[in-house]
Amino acid sequence: MTEKKVSLATAFKTIIWPRRKLVFIGLLLIVISKSASFVAPISLKFFLDDIVPNKNYELLKMIVGLVILAFLVQGIVSFLLTKILSIQAQFMISELRAQVQKQVLSLPIHFFDNTKSGALVSRIMSDVEGVRNLIGTGLVQLVGGTITAVVSLILLLRISPSMTLLTFVPLLLFAFIALKAFKIIRPVFRERGKINAEVKGRLTETLGGIRVIKGFNAEAQEAKNFEVGVDRLYQNVKKSLTATAIMTSSSTFLLGLATTGIMMGYGGYKLMDGTLTTGEYFEFTFLLALMVAPIVQMSNVGSQLTEALAGLDRTQELMNQVSESDEKDRTIKLNDLKGEMIFKDVSFAYEEDNKVLHHINFKANPGDVIALVGSSGSGKSTIAGLAATFLNPDSGQISIDGHDITKVDLTSFRQFLGVVLQDDFLFEGTIRANILFPRPKASDEELNAAVKAAYVDEFTDRFDDGLDTLIGERGVKLSGGQRQRIAIARAVLANPKILILDEATSNLDTESEALIQKSLAALTEGRTTFVIAHRLSTIRKADQILVIENGRIAEQGTHDELIAKEGRYFNLYTYQARI
Repeated sequence: MTEKKVSLATAFKTIIWPRRKLVFIGLLLIVISKSASFVAPISLKFFLDDIVPNKNYELLKMIVGLVILAFLVQGIVSFLLTKILSIQAQFMISELRAQVQKQVLSLPIHFFDNTKSGALVSRIMSDVEGVRNLIGTGLVQLVGGTITAVVSLILLLRISPSMTLLTFVPLLLFAFIALKAFKIIRPVFRERGKINAEVKGRLTETLGGIRVIKGFNAEAQEAKNFEVGVDRLYQNVKKSLTATAIMTSSSTFLLGLATTGIMMGYGGYKLMDGTLTTGEYFEFTFLLALMVAPIVQMSNVGSQLTEALAGLDRTQELMNQVSESDEKDRTIKLNDLKGEMIFKDVSFAYEEDNKVLHHINFKANPGDVIALVGSSGSGKSTIAGLAATFLNPDSGQISIDGHDITKVDLTSFRQFLGVVLQDDFLFEGTIRANILFPRPKASDEELNAAVKAAYVDEFTDRFDDGLDTLIGERGVKLSGGQRQRIAIARAVLANPKILILDEATSNLDTESEALIQKSLAALTEGRTTFVIAHRLSTIRKADQILVIENGRIAEQGTHDELIAKEGRYFNLYTYQARI
C-alpha cells in the first residue's frame, strides 16, 4: 500500500488555519520582536561614524536608551510568545491525543487483533509530539527567521549590493543542500516512528508477562529481543544523524566562507579604498549575522518540521482507518430488545480463503441459553464474537429481533450487551470501580445486589478496605476465582439483554463454582445467553447445545437429546464424567 504523506499545505489547513486569530497575534508579536532586533546593528553605524568622532553626548544617551528599550521589548515579547503559542501548542497536542485515542477506540476488534497495544500507545502519545513545532517554537523560529533574513537582506543591499550578492552565493548553496537533506530525513523519521512503536510494544508485553518470562527462565531471550529492537532504532538514528552532519558541516564551511572569508577579504578591500565606512562595515557585519543566524536556525526548524510531518503521516494513518461508526448502513437504532437472534447460513473467515465457520444455522429465542461446546479452535469464540457484533459475517445473515444485525447501530445494540470472558480484564483501581465500570452512576443498592449475586462479598468482607481494596494492574493481587467473580458482578450490574459467557467459571474452585452457578442461573434468567463451556456439567440446563467441530454444527439439541444420540457430545460428556 502506498504511504500517504501529509503536506505542509494540509498541515496548515488542518492545524494552523483553525487557530488563525491566535497565530495572527503571534505573528504580530514576532514582527515587533524582530523589528526591535534591528535597533542595535543600525545604531552601531551612527555610534562609530557620527557619535564617537563628533563626541555627541546627547545623541549617545538617546541611542543607548533606544537600544535598552529595544532589548526590553524583545524580552517582553519572548515571554508573551511562550504564553500564547507554546502553551497553545501543548494544548493542541493534548487535544490531538484525545482525538486519536477516540478514533482508536472506535476501530473494530480485528484491528486490535492485528496491532500491539504498546505500539498503539506509542502512536497516540509520541507521534503527535512534533506538532508543537507547527504552531509553537517552530512557527516562531520559521516566521521570525524569515522576517529577519528578508529585512537584513534589504538593509545589506542598501549598504553594499556587490558585497551582499557575493556573500549570498554560499548561502544559496547551503539552502540547496539543506532541502536535499530534508527529503532524505523525512522517510527516516517516519520509519523511526514505526520502529519506536514496535520496540515499545514489545517492551510493554515483556513487562506485562513478567511472571511467564521468569517462570520459563526467559530473561536472556527477552533481553536479546529488546536488544535487537533498540539496535534497529540506533541504525535509523544513525541515518538521520548522517544527513544532519552533512548539513552541519556544509553550514560550517559555507556560512564561514560568507561571513568571514568574503567579509574580511572583499570588505577589507572596500574599507581601504574608501567606498565603505567603518560604521557601515560593522553595521554590515551585524546585519549579516542577523541574516545568517535564522538561516542556520531554519535548517534546524526544517528538521523539526520534517519530524513533525512524519509523525502526522502516521497519525493520519490511524485517523483514516475505517471505524465502526463509519459503517453507513447501520441506521437501525434499537430502543428496546427482546433478544431473539437467528444465524442463517453464516460463514466467516479471518483470512481470505481460510474459513473458520461454514453455514451456521440456529435460532436463539428471547431468554434462551445457547451453549457452545467443542474442541479448541473449532469456532465457538467466533460465533460468540459474531453474536456480540465484534465481527461481521462474510456471508449469510444474523438477525436480532428481526433486524439484520449488520444494519443495526452498534451503540444502540451494545447498550443491551454484557460479556464475561475467560481471562476477563480488570482495570487497575478498586474492586468497586471495576464492578461499577458499565454503570458508574449505579446506586449503592444496585451495586450491593450485584456484589451479593456474584458472591463477591464472600471474599471482600475479609479485606480491610472491602470494596475499596486496590487490586493492582489487571487484578494481579487477586486470585483467578476472585477476578472472575468481580467480572460476573460487573455483568450483573450492567443488566444486559444479550449475555456472552466465555468460560465464565473456568477459573473457579469447586466451592466457588457452586456459588457462581447459582448466581449465573439468576443472571441468565430472561436474557439471551451464549455460553462457551469446556466443563459440560455447567450447561446441562441449556435450552440448546451446539456442538461445533471444524467450523460446523456437528450436533444440536438439549442435553438429554444429545446424550440419547450417543454421538460426539455423549463421548465428550461421559469422558469428562470419568475424570
